Amino acid sequence: MEGDADALKKAQTVEARARNISHNVRCTECGSQSIEDSQADIALLLRKLIRDEIRAGKTDKEIFKKLENDFGETVLYTPHFDIQTAAIWLSPFFVAGTAAGVWAYRRHKLKTNVHIMALNLVRGVPLTPKEKQTMLDILSPPQPKRRTWWSI
Repeated sequence: MEGDADALKKAQTVEARARNISHNVRCTECGSQSIEDSQADIALLLRKLIRDEIRAGKTDKEIFKKLENDFGETVLYTPHFDIQTAAIWLSPFFVAGTAAGVWAYRRHKLKTNVHIMALNLVRGVPLTPKEKQTMLDILSPPQPKRRTWWSI
């Protein structure tokens, strides 16, 4: 009786480990499903392979490494962090930083141009029509916002 309980406990442990691994492995045929959720032939074979490897005494890490070696890194849902994945994950921050830098530079340049225009006015240098319009835009007070019933 004790032997049956041990065999049942071992089978449950193998099944739990196999399901845990299967949830973290992408089906190579479906692409968007884990092999645990997929009914494709390759998913069935991979689930059997995982159970056989567990019964052979392999660790989860060894099984993931074998699957990665056999099918490539895309079979795993958690890719390794390397230069390529770093570039993919960090590129939005780089683009946002670049945009912020360009915005700050243009804003600084606009302020600098206004100061130069003001100095030219003091020195008596005539302004171009574009410079006059810029000065009027900067120096004129903002128009009061009209309140509407939906903006209250």
